[in-house]
Parts: sequence; C-alpha cells; structure tokens
Amino acid sequence: MTSGSDLSAQIWDMKYRLKDGSGQPLDATRDDSWRRVADALASVETQPELWGQRFFDAMSDHRFLPAGRIIAGAGTARAVTLFNCFVMGEIPDSMSGIFAHLKEAALTLQQGGGIGYDFSTLRPHGARVEGVGADASGPLSFMDVWDAMCRTIMSAGHRRGAMMGTLRCDHPDIEAFVEAKSEAGRLTNFNLSVLITDAFMTAVEADADWPLSFAGETYRTLRARALWDRIMHATYETSEPGVIFIDRINRLNPLAYCEEIHATNPCGEQPLPPYGACLLGSINLAQLVRNPFTRQADLDLEALDSLTSLAVRALDNAIDISRFPLEQQRQEAEAKRRIGLGVTGLADALIMLGLTYGSRDAVAATETWMARLQRAAYLASSALAAEKGSFPLFDADAYLATEGAQRLPDEVRRAIAEDGLRNGLLTSVAPTGTISILADNVSSGLEPVFAFEYSRKVLLPDGSRDSQAVTDLALRRFRTLKGDGQPLPPAFVDAQNLEPAAHLVMQAAVQRYIDSSVSKTINLPEDIGFEAFKDVYRQAYDLGCKGCTTYRPSPLRGAVLETPAADKPEPAAAVSSPESAEATSRAIAAQPEPASVVYMTKPLDRPAALPGRTYKLTWPESDHAIYITLNDVVQDARRRPFEIFINSKNMEHYAWTVALTRMISAVFRRGGDVAFVVEELKAVFDPRGGAWMQGRYVPSLLAAIGEVIEEHMIAIGFLPEPVQLAKPRHPAVNAEDVSGTGEAGERLERVDQCPKCGGFGLVHQEGCDLCTLCGYSRCL
Repeated sequence: MTSGSDLSAQIWDMKYRLKDGSGQPLDATRDDSWRRVADALASVETQPELWGQRFFDAMSDHRFLPAGRIIAGAGTARAVTLFNCFVMGEIPDSMSGIFAHLKEAALTLQQGGGIGYDFSTLRPHGARVEGVGADASGPLSFMDVWDAMCRTIMSAGHRRGAMMGTLRCDHPDIEAFVEAKSEAGRLTNFNLSVLITDAFMTAVEADADWPLSFAGETYRTLRARALWDRIMHATYETSEPGVIFIDRINRLNPLAYCEEIHATNPCGEQPLPPYGACLLGSINLAQLVRNPFTRQADLDLEALDSLTSLAVRALDNAIDISRFPLEQQRQEAEAKRRIGLGVTGLADALIMLGLTYGSRDAVAATETWMARLQRAAYLASSALAAEKGSFPLFDADAYLATEGAQRLPDEVRRAIAEDGLRNGLLTSVAPTGTISILADNVSSGLEPVFAFEYSRKVLLPDGSRDSQAVTDLALRRFRTLKGDGQPLPPAFVDAQNLEPAAHLVMQAAVQRYIDSSVSKTINLPEDIGFEAFKDVYRQAYDLGCKGCTTYRPSPLRGAVLETPAADKPEPAAAVSSPESAEATSRAIAAQPEPASVVYMTKPLDRPAALPGRTYKLTWPESDHAIYITLNDVVQDARRRPFEIFINSKNMEHYAWTVALTRMISAVFRRGGDVAFVVEELKAVFDPRGGAWMQGRYVPSLLAAIGEVIEEHMIAIGFLPEPVQLAKPRHPAVNAEDVSGTGEAGERLERVDQCPKCGGFGLVHQEGCDLCTLCGYSRCL
C-alpha cells in the first residue's frame, strides 16, 4: 500500500517545482518551493524575514495552500500572473470592438489566467446591421471564434485554456445558446452558463410569458416554464449549461455600490465585474482536526482563526507582487484588492469527526467552521487596513449599506466602520484538484471524497506497468490509528453514494458565509428521472445558492468511471439529507487494465505481409488528398501499429512527410506505449492558422494526421474507444482495409481517459476534469 505521497511528489515535480530552461530543477526539495513562495509573498513587508518564516510554516505542513498559480509563479521572475480568475471587459457590439476583445482574451490566456465573458451585449442572429447592408451572425458565431483562439493558445503551451461564456435568459438567442453543446465538438473550451434573473424565476413559477429582447426591442415571446425546461433538458443530457442566479449575486455583493457583475470565472467561484481579477488560496481543514476518529475529535478553531489571519495577509501581498496580462486588470485588482480565501479538506475533516457529509450534524459543523473563517478573515482585513490602508474604492457608508455587508456579524461591521477594510471581497471556495493532491491527497474544496481508494497505473522504464494503490488522507489516517482490518465507520461515504440533497445542503451551508461564490458539482446518477433532476436546480435557488452545476453520466457525456460489471462492488445505501441515514463505505474498484504494451529492446523485423488500413484525408488548403497508410504487427494476439506511410500528389509536403513517416515508424517499431505520438502531433499548431473541418477547428495539418493515427489505434484496439458523440470522431477521414482485417482487442467502454497520461482516472468535480493518476487538470 502506498500513501498519497508518491503522487503528491510527482504533482510537485510536474507542476510546481521551479526548473531552468533546460528542465533542471532549481528547487531541490519541496521545502525549497515553499521557501521561494513564502519569501516572495513577504518581500513587500517591512519585516520580510519574520513574515517569510510565518508563511513558510503555514504552507510547509499543508495547513495553508495558495492556489497553483501562486506556487508555480511566485519568486520565479517569470512573466506570469499569480491570479487564477478573470472576467474580461464588456464586449462592444461592433466588429472592431469584438476583435479588440478577442486579442485581450488571447493575452490573458497566454499568461495562464482563466477568463469569463458575457456575450449578452452582442445583437442576436438575424438582427439588421445598419450601414453594411447585412444581418448579424449573433453571439454564438463569435463564441466559435473565441473557442478557436483558445484552442490555438492551448496548442502553443502546456496548459489548456479555460473560458466561461454567459448569456442572459432574456437574450433572443438564448435557445441556440442552450443547445450549443448538443453539437459534438462545439465550444469545447467554454463552460456555458445562463444568467438567470429573479424575474425569470418568478415567471417560471407562474408559467407566465417571457419576452426575449435586445436593446429595447422585443423579438419574440415564449413561456418562461418552457424555456426553463429547455435549459434543464440540455443540462440533463450534456451537463451544460449551468445556471447563475445573477440578480442574487449582484444584490449580495458588498461592492454593489461601485460595480455590476455579468459573468464569472470558468469554474464559477468568482463572479467578477468587467476586467475583474482575483487570486485564490485555501485553508486545509483536515490538518486542523485534533484526535481524529475518537470521541474527543474536534477542529481547532483557535488555529483556524490565526491561520485565516495569516492567509489573508499572504494573499493580499500576492496582489502587489503579481504581474497582469492587461493594464485594466491591474487597475481593477489594485482598486478593490479582491482575494478569494476558502477551504479544502472539508469532507476529510468531517469524516475524522465521525460526521456524514450532508447530515444535520455535518451541516452544523460546517456552518460553525465557515462562520469562524468569515469572522477571522474580515477582522484580519480590517486590521490590515489600519496598518496599510483600505482598498482605494472603499467607502464605509456605501459599503456597509449593501445587503451583503449587512449580513456580516456586528463585531465585523464595527471594525470596518472604525478601521476600514483592506480587501473588497475576501472569501471564495474554489476547485483545489491538484493542490489537494499536493497536500497528500486530501478531499478537494467542499466536495465529498470522490474515491477513497483507487489503483494507479505506473509505466516503468521497461515498458511494463506497476499497479499502486492511492488512498484518501482520511482513510490512511483511519488505518494508521485503527489497523487495516477494522470496518470503516458510516462517515466514509463517497460522492457516488450521496443523494442530491446532501450536496445541496452543504453547498448552501458554505455559501452563507462566502462573499463571492463557491465551485461545486452535484454528481447525479445516470438513471435519475428528469423531474427529480430539474428539481435540484429549483432547490438550489430556494436554498440561496448563487448558481448550480450538475454532472450526470449520459450517452453524450459518458460515465466518469465505470468498471466491468462483474467487478463492481455492491453499492452502499444512499445518503439523504439533512436527516441522513448511516451508510457503509465502499472502496472504488481498481480501474480496468489498459491494452497491454510491450517494450522491445530491438526493433522488430518486418514480416513479408502486414494487415493495415489506408485513410483518405482532405486538407482544405491542399488541392490533392493525402493518403495515410498504417500497418500493424500482431503480437500476443493483439494488433499494434508498426509503420506509417503518407502519400499525396501535392509535392509541397514531400520532404517533411517522408521524414515524419520514417521517424514515427521507427518509434512504432521500438514498441512500448506509443500513444504519446498522437498527443504530440495533435498539439502542433500552424502559426498561419489551422482549418475548419466539418464544424471543428483543427490547428494544423500535422494535428489532422495525429487524429488519423488516433482513429486507427482505436480501431485496432490499441487505444480504448471513447464515448462517441453526435458526430464521428474524425469526420474528414474515410477508412478502407487494404491488406487484412484482424481482430481488435477488447476495449474499455464509458471511461474517461486522461489526455495527458492516457490513463483511465479522469473524474469530474468542481466544474473541472482532474486525473487521479497523473494530476492533470482543466476547467470545463
């Protein structure tokens, strides 16, 4: 049995360890990384050594976890931002304004920021464009342009860009927006959310008429309930769009006197005004539990107070040392000094106290902890204001008059009135996927534990694979204290065994003490009925949540993780909330083995005849088709790729295609896990631009060839077949057998495969994909 430390060490090395341009480590140990970050955050203090040591102490034992952008970038002198969250400026309804904002988005994505955009300012499809004698193409057409740009930025770097796109519920193109992701491959770099107003929810309740209008002109009217059901049907099938209760967000914003919000960052925890920016950090509640798994178990509230105060200071300092992609973002950040301090390890902390996620006692404990964090954060920010000054746009009377500020404790309001406030907003609960793994595989954010135990496949130098067990922090601590043979207490309940109400009450409990918002995914069973499904969103609104996102496996999205039926353990009893029944825990079954790969120390001799296929690829910029032949070798009753030939009448590509085929064939003949060839080719972008191929943007001809190779590997069973959407995997390719058929190997079905490591450990939570095998993450 291995702990989470092996994976934690790899996450540190891959994502957060400082290395020079040649890849040589500059941080020799993890403490070196924490020291680098701590010293950078303390550099703006009058006593940098004192505060540097305090920051280091809080981070080195994983009690305080700055967001990944801070850990990776602070103290490196690199031209990167320490901010995770951005909402871009309001898009003007003009061609020049639209493309000026496209450039701003590209610059922000290039530095690693996730961005949000509201496209409600663009006139609907078919609206007359005066002066040019044409009709408008509508906001969705420009979202396609943003999507292609984001894909190009992604292909040029190591990190996938992430975007949130929003549209108001009364925009004339709202129905097309809602259905956009039912088209396979469209807007894949966007999360989509509908901006839901209070007036719309009232109209849904009354089944009233609902006008769709733009710039004061009503284009048509429909029934509000019909539109609501259409939104619900779309997210039932594709898990998108989510909903954002935008009036509630603006009403409860303590900065409502100086800003208006129309969008959020990609994962939804930061509703921000135009050019708004926020950085993030989390308190690890699991590290604050005393006497876990005993009757004396409790959470150290005094430690929570002091740690929160320290974290507020550290994040406030991060604003001053960060770079910004755009000057407008710097001005906005410095004028309001937003920070987003939240929690992680909540589920593990509850388990260590014997509390079942979503139960009445768990909700009560969560509210106690979050109220304490809220109080400590605001008092710390007020004390910082007395020391360093309030944020520039602070107006005590206007601030304290907002509904959001009126919900703060009287003690906090008195402190703000007397000393001011350093940070306009302070609290947010963000996704902490890779950060939680870095902290020794603790539960993520406010989410329940997704899997207490799973198998991780490690590719060894000889091409073989070793299976390692990775366990959640709470499970490891229980076994350390009680022994491996002891039955697990009822509090060990994972996300798959919780009813929607358990998720909802926990989200609402946390949201009550958070001034921004929270990132939360409500995992639902595939067989949940539609009426029960849409009721989740209504309950989220009634409970005071600021938005709602669900994930339900479906034929369009596929299951997050599914094992062969014969290997599935018996499910535990479902947990309902807030009156939770006790439930037994179950470990996640080991993930299915991938197709076997054999490493060959010497290239294989070529047999006289090989089975294979030839694919026809039509590239829009070429007058002649390209023919790609892939031949296979049969080894251990399995087919694996052995060689590739590329031919075309177009002699422009002759030299590099010959070089490419020889190189790839040499790699194939050496054996091992050659799936990386696909990902390397697909990541190549052409600086002159790629091409649209039947509704999909392909960044280069090489990327298109990579997709053909991937298609072939799937067809012969060398790679597992992903869930097919509405379109074929590669619509530009036609395949025909030319020298044999051969039997494809067994395929793994309905399992999400990590695009980085190729393993089958991609889980969906907090609006993100997270690979439990290699730590890869991306916002969706």
